[in-house]
Amino acid sequence: MRPLLPLSLLAVPALLAAQPAAPGNGTQLLAAMHARYAATWYPTLTFTQKSIWYKPDGSEARVQTWHEALQAPGLLRIDMGDAPARDGAIFRHDSTYRFTAGKLAGATAERNLLLVLGFDVYKQPPSHTADVLRAEGIDLGTLHRQTFQGRTVYVVGAAAGDTLSPQFWVDARRLLFVRLIQPNKARTSVQDVRFNKYVRKPGGWLADQVQVLSGGKLVYEEDYSDVKVNMKLDPALFDPAAWATAPLWWK
Repeated sequence: MRPLLPLSLLAVPALLAAQPAAPGNGTQLLAAMHARYAATWYPTLTFTQKSIWYKPDGSEARVQTWHEALQAPGLLRIDMGDAPARDGAIFRHDSTYRFTAGKLAGATAERNLLLVLGFDVYKQPPSHTADVLRAEGIDLGTLHRQTFQGRTVYVVGAAAGDTLSPQFWVDARRLLFVRLIQPNKARTSVQDVRFNKYVRKPGGWLADQVQVLSGGKLVYEEDYSDVKVNMKLDPALFDPAAWATAPLWWK
């Protein structure tokens, strides 16, 4: 008689079959990210942000409190400083509106890729996210694996060793965005943005800290507090015409 296998070993083939195949390119990775969280990821988010700018010697140059409200996909409002100042910005899909003293100071055709990769990717069709990233110059056909902060990540947009091409990095197990590298036009330097300190939130995750490095040095940091998800947000918050009149959720 053949010896009976332990139940744990009998289950191995079924478990392996249930694991999704590793993505072979950026398009497949975006689809996997969406499939993992689309049904549960929170659609709205608010938080208080401590914004810190650093001097070249590493000391703090300036600190400011911001209040942010997000509705995915595509909408983000940032109120900078105290409410009476009414300074800030609205990111609305492919446009950015900036305000000073309650008045529109400028509008540009510009996307917030951190909004796209950190949040929108889970709440909009993967094909749309792919179109946005291609338009931003990221090569979705190039993908490799490496280790970042002790975890395996997928790197999309650059071959191994390439640190100057536009690229984004995703935690391979959690399928969470962790890094964006954006070069200047001459590709002689890059802005290196990192999503750190992920914590669980209902239906998803949130990076409680964002850091921006330039030339390998920390130049800017965001630390989040008073985080709330799944709140009902007034649509006027994201309407540029209602910037100065929309009721503020944090007052």
